[in-house]
Amino acid sequence: MQFIDLAAQQKRIKERIDANIQGVLSHGKYILGPEVGELEERLAEYVGVRHCVGCSSGTDALLMALMAKGVGPGDAIFATPFTFIATAEVIALLGASPVFVDIDPQTFNIDPEKLELAVQAMKSRNPSVHPLPIACNQSPAIPKGIVTVDLFGLPCEYDKINAIAQEHGLFVIEDAAQGLGGEYHRKKACALGEVGCTSFFPAKPLGCYGDGGAVFTDDDGLAETMRSIVVHGKGTYKYDNARIGLNARLDTLQAAILLAKFDIFPEEIELRQKVAQRYTELISPCSTLYAPCVPGGYKSAWAQYSVLAKSEEMKAAFQGRLKENGIPTAVYYPKPLHLQSAFSYLGYKVGDFPVSEDCSRRIFSLPMHPYLEDKTIERICRVLMHEL
Repeated sequence: MQFIDLAAQQKRIKERIDANIQGVLSHGKYILGPEVGELEERLAEYVGVRHCVGCSSGTDALLMALMAKGVGPGDAIFATPFTFIATAEVIALLGASPVFVDIDPQTFNIDPEKLELAVQAMKSRNPSVHPLPIACNQSPAIPKGIVTVDLFGLPCEYDKINAIAQEHGLFVIEDAAQGLGGEYHRKKACALGEVGCTSFFPAKPLGCYGDGGAVFTDDDGLAETMRSIVVHGKGTYKYDNARIGLNARLDTLQAAILLAKFDIFPEEIELRQKVAQRYTELISPCSTLYAPCVPGGYKSAWAQYSVLAKSEEMKAAFQGRLKENGIPTAVYYPKPLHLQSAFSYLGYKVGDFPVSEDCSRRIFSLPMHPYLEDKTIERICRVLMHEL
């Protein structure tokens, strides 16, 4: 059994993928070929924004967005510790300080109430209100923005988050690396902040056959800046450099593959809903396992289907039983970012973000992809439902 079955998808659209790849080989425009522009136009229309800029990875998408907003040393950026390192890594790469904010235990996304406390703590430089990095206690770091994460494909509570941002003069960058295809009150993921960022890593809901990503915005100025950043800070022509930038272009071959995949992407998102619904129906009666929560008005892209065991010991037992039966699982994420060695310089400690720490001990993910058949889901759940 595959955790994510990319082969089933490839089999369905192989002729289209092969034709698109051959098209690139025929015209030979391997860098910023016409497929890149076509993909950007189609994605922008799908998300409902004016601009989409393809790039080399979801990480570079986040980095480009922060660079376009002028983030650098002396700035503080609020982010969740319950995510992949890229979310906070790009903040640190620019010399800014990640300020972590704990998550909501139901959605696993950044908690708006705790975000408000974190902003207040930063402005008053008072860690008794909310845990702060050491540097922010010792120097006047300036709160500048928020990087949200649509974890596992579920958007954050953007009405509250955007209201906090507006009140305190902060920008919002949406890390929708897992979120493309999700919705918040009928508005698409990647259109929920000032800039939306996504990843086309192969395992993502819309994935290529390598690395890739994109940024989305309605802001004409930000779009122009990010188009410059993606090609070494390009100005009016190749050897006119208007700013320091990156070599972060989306490969034409990857764009061609994504165009073939995007043709069936909306259908696959709906298939993911059915898979998740069936899982939830079967898991909900279990008293030692908790199905994921999708609040009213939200739609998850279901990048992962992640469940919480009642205890760490039960999680190990569940995973062991599944493994014995040839069923793969994964853990996103076993160690929150504030406890990672890479961020030890921030001075956070165990207990600072108890919800993230608790979830990291009890969470695990089940196989999830659009082509998961009911009989397979039922088999997985039969193994799980022998309660511990």
